[in-house]
Formats: sequence, C-alpha cells, structure tokens
Amino acid sequence: MLRPSLPPSRRVLLATAVAAATALLSTGPVAAEPLAAGSAEPPDRQQQYAAAAAEYGVPESVLLGVSYLESRWDTHPGQPSTSGGYGPMHLTDAEQVAATPSSAHVDENEDPRGDESRPLVLDPATAAEPTGDLLPQASLQTLDAAAALTGVAEETLRTDATANIRGGAALLASYQKELAAPVGAGSDPAAWYSAVARYSGADTEDAAAAFADEVYDQIGIGASRTTDDGQQVTLTALQVTPDESGLHRLGLRRAERPDGLECPVRLACEWIPAPYEKYGPNPGDYGNHDLGDRPAQQKLEYIVIHDTEGYFGPSVKLVQTKTYLGWHYTLRSVDGYVAQHIKAKDVGWHAGNWYVNAKSIGIEHEGFAGHGTWYTEAMYRTSAKLVRHLALRFQIPLDRQHILGHDNVPGTTAGTVAGMHWDPGPYWDWSHYFDLMKAPFHSTGTPHTGLVTIDPEYVSNKPAFYGCNQQPPGVPKPVPPAAPCPLRGSSSVILHTAPSADAPLINDRGLRPNGTPDTMYVSDHGARASAGQTYALAEVQGDWTAIWYLGQKAWFLNPAAAPTAKWAQGFVVTAKPGRASIPVYGRAYPERAAYPSYIPYQTISPLQYTFPAGQRYAFGGILPGEYYRAVSFDGTAPGDRTVVRGENRYVQIQFGHRVMYANLDDVNIVPAAVDAPR
Repeated sequence: MLRPSLPPSRRVLLATAVAAATALLSTGPVAAEPLAAGSAEPPDRQQQYAAAAAEYGVPESVLLGVSYLESRWDTHPGQPSTSGGYGPMHLTDAEQVAATPSSAHVDENEDPRGDESRPLVLDPATAAEPTGDLLPQASLQTLDAAAALTGVAEETLRTDATANIRGGAALLASYQKELAAPVGAGSDPAAWYSAVARYSGADTEDAAAAFADEVYDQIGIGASRTTDDGQQVTLTALQVTPDESGLHRLGLRRAERPDGLECPVRLACEWIPAPYEKYGPNPGDYGNHDLGDRPAQQKLEYIVIHDTEGYFGPSVKLVQTKTYLGWHYTLRSVDGYVAQHIKAKDVGWHAGNWYVNAKSIGIEHEGFAGHGTWYTEAMYRTSAKLVRHLALRFQIPLDRQHILGHDNVPGTTAGTVAGMHWDPGPYWDWSHYFDLMKAPFHSTGTPHTGLVTIDPEYVSNKPAFYGCNQQPPGVPKPVPPAAPCPLRGSSSVILHTAPSADAPLINDRGLRPNGTPDTMYVSDHGARASAGQTYALAEVQGDWTAIWYLGQKAWFLNPAAAPTAKWAQGFVVTAKPGRASIPVYGRAYPERAAYPSYIPYQTISPLQYTFPAGQRYAFGGILPGEYYRAVSFDGTAPGDRTVVRGENRYVQIQFGHRVMYANLDDVNIVPAAVDAPR
C-alpha cells in the first residue's frame, strides 16, 4: 500500500499538541523527586520494577499493573507503538507519530463495498487530507515529561528498559502528587486510582476509568510471563478496592453514551455516527453504508478485524464522510477507547466483499500492518471485550473461521483477489487476542486426528520480513521498501514447497499467476498461515508438517521441542468421488433461478484456484446461498433491502490464508481422522 507523507494540516495539529505538552512540563506534572538515591542497574527486570517503585514512591503492584496494561512488560526495543509509545511503560513521543506516514487504507480503483451491482467509486481527494487530532494531547509527549522528571535522555528512555521503567514510575508519582494524594512505596495502592487513570492518556473520563479498572482487575488476578527479551516478571495477585473519588478532578470530558449503544457496559464507548446521506441526483448517490435488519433478516456470521493504516482522529473523520466508506467501530490505540459509527443491524462497506459485508461487523483498530509499530495492550483488551460481547449477542462462534482478519476475506471474483487487503498483518497477536476473549487455542487432537491449528509462540517467532517502510525520527526519507523489517514477534508461520528452510515458498496463483514463489515482503501473505487458523494435515516428515493449502502441499517447521501448531480434531471437506477437481468461490451467492425478474442475477464466478480430488480442507460451516439487494438511498429500487435466497448451499473452508467457499453439492464432509495421514 502506498502511504503518503504526513499532510500539512496534521503537522499543524502535531505542532499544537507538542506545544501543549511542552507547556504542561512547565506547569505540571508536579516534579517527582526520587525518594532514595539511585544505585547500579538491578540485574533482572523484576528487580528493575521494584527499584523504580522504591525510588519514586509508587506501590510496586501499581507500577507493574500499569506497565502490564501498556505493554505486557515487553520492551519492543527501540520500536514505537501506533501511539508513538516506547518501552514497557509506553512513554509517548509525538515526533514519532509525525514520522509514521498515514494513509486512508483504500487503494486506487478499489471497491470496498464489493458489489458490482452498486460499485463504490471513491474520490481520492476525500481521503488525501483527513483532519482530526492524531492523539489526545495529554498522551502525546510523556517521553519529554519523563525525561524532565528523571534527567535521563529521551533516546535512553526509548531504548533502555530500566530507564523507561524509571520514567514511568516518575510520571505516576508526579500525577499522584499533583492530585495531593499520598506517595510512597508503602502507600495504599487503592489511593493511586486517579493517577493510573491519568496515565492512560485518555481524553474522556470513562476511557480513563476503563483503563484504571483494567489495571486494578489485573492487580487482583496477578500475572506472570516471560517478556520479549527473555525476562521473567510476576505480578503477585493483590485484592484492592480502588478509591475512585479523585477521578473527576482530572477534568476530562464526559463522552455521550446514548441508549442503544452496542458496547459492553464497562467499555469506554461513544456514539459518533457515520452518515447515511444522499449526495447526488442518482438513487445510488449515497453513503456510507446500507440500512438493514440484521440478524432478523440475515444472520451475522463474521466479525472482521481491520487496522486503520492511519490515526484515530483522521480515521473517525473519514467514517463521518458521506461520500466515503463505513465500518461499525473504531478503536484508539493509546487507551482502547471505542467509537461506534454504525448499528449492527446495518451493513458497513469495509471488507471489499459484499457477501461478507452483508453478514459481518467491521472493527477498525488504530494501527499499521507493516510500519514496524506495535498494537497496544489497552487496545487488545478493549477489542477483545467488544468482540466477545458482540459474538455472544449475535451467536457468532469465537474461532478463526468467524473472527476474521481483513486479510482472511476472499476476493469476490478472480479479478479482485490480488487487490484484497492484508491487515491487520503478521504482527497482530491472534493467540493473545483469543486468550483475552476467553477462547484460547487448545490442542484437541493427536497427530492422527487429521487437523492442525497454527499457534507459534508469538514472542520467539520472528520471521524475517522486509519492506516495512519504517521512517524513524530524524530520517528525512523513508527507508527503501526492500529494507528488512525489525525482527519481532509474529503470529505467522511461513509455508514452503518442501520440508526444508531452503525450499522456495509456495505460490499463490491469485497473487502471482505466472507461478513464481511468494515472498517475505511484509504485505505478501500468499505463503503464510496464521495463529488460530486450522488446516487439514497432509503429511509429517521429522520436524516439518505439511497442510493442504491453495490446492498444494505447504510445509512449515513444527518441531516437537518447540511446536508452532497444535493437533486438532473436527471435520474436513473432500471432493465427491468421480470429480477430478471442484471450483472454489469468494462469495456464496444463490443460483440464477432464485432471483425474481426485477433483481439482476449476480454471477456465480469461481476463483482461479482449484480444489483437486484427494485433498482435504478444514470445514468451517454450512452457509445458505444469499444475496442482499441494496442499491438505492430510499429503498425504492425494485427488490431493494431484501435478501435473495435459493437452493444453493455452500461449505466454508480454510483453503489458503483466506477462507473460501465450495458448493455443498460438490463435496463430502467427513471426520478429519478418517484416512488422516499416519
């Protein structure tokens, strides 16, 4: 994707925010002097937290809890989050936000609606200069504040974990002093609630409270994990009833929360509607979504996870544009704040596939799939709560066949496959995300049950991607596209043509019709499988496992000592006897006879892939052949806002990185253990 440099309007906003942050340093936060002289750097991370807590008079449980909610104690060495936050304490730097170019997340000539009956043609100028605050001002420049409070250079705070933790402790103590609340390592953790809320960087009271609530919930249950740099850190569970009385003294805005807002009660959520408006003389000149009556009219099957390829403010401005596209929710990186734009009953234009759009809810996350930035824990937490709430409400299974990345949505026809999106990308932590949704990936089988669920250890799984288009602070031009990406955790495993790391990657003919191997370019997912995706087992040779993928055997490294997949059981789909191969589709549309004369027939068009006899693909459910007709603003076009249903039924399969569909009449569904490779 091409991403333009930061437009002038956003540079002005950034300059304003930095100025505000600089002013804050002169008037507050209140200086937090160390309570004891610093000593040599402690030898391990646990002791570093303890030392910083003692030095600045912060209860260790509070410091650990805040850091966990920011980064899960990971260092992401030298790499910023989407919010420009660094290190385990997520100290933010507005200059980094300026250095990361933003785009509108829509490619030239792309139809995000994905329906040739009413193609959506976007004016590139609409998205060229989106306006809106990049981040809440309070969260823009905590790196500067931490540097002023500790006397440590900003670059050191970015890259050195010990210094970063001290900076975070100093900020917390400063906020606590400004509230005239007690400071001291032995002070009551309950008294730090408002300081923790301020640390979130939120600009609304409910978002700050939601962040603080998550911190205190985590303190109550404890945590223990190994960080991305191999350090073992533990937060011992401690029951605390926080004192919330000082929250209003932070002076934060109270967000509008009208009746009918489709968010969990404890989530910081606001209604910022996308417009359903007419903008031209023709019946189809309207935006930026369609009215519907789901689930009464059509069952919701999917929740689609996107990233914005831009910042929260500009993205929200775009979804409020009547000539643009629409999605249901946008989530902010720094604090996990949620904006809802479209009701679940209505159909957003977000996935580029009309069949999927008509049966899904689209959720955008502030972030970038391949800029070298990382998604924050606060946003993962909020998103997981939202998705679990929606999935339970609409009876959507919590699995990777129904909770899709945008990169798992198929092209509608052979001609649209290459232009489909690849967000949220290989750095989205699917395994952790499903843990947060209380739907972890478990091993349910053995090597003989015929299925594998991809699940590499995220922190240690570091594929050598390239082309992340980093632009670190101070670098006047983007790093060349072929530059290696920073080595960091990933949900993706790489698929080869043979059981060897030296073997070429497999070919995705939808991306490379000439048959050449796919690549390690960060956006090229044609030879990847992702955590939580389940595939039919094809063969095992030593440390290598083969799956059926896009009509071929695809091998990935899966040693018993450090497995990258879990054995699973379930059902697979096979071609019916007598068929040399069967077609696969990117949408599950009805047959021609199902359409009344006044509704144009929607072509059932196979993709360029084939499903050969003898291969097996993981079963993801049986779906009706359906087409939702929506082409006019007032619903007066013949058959408008109705669902065409026919006799066709389809089987969803995990055919490649994307899900696809096969006609039920063409296949058999059998237990995966039947004739499974031995």
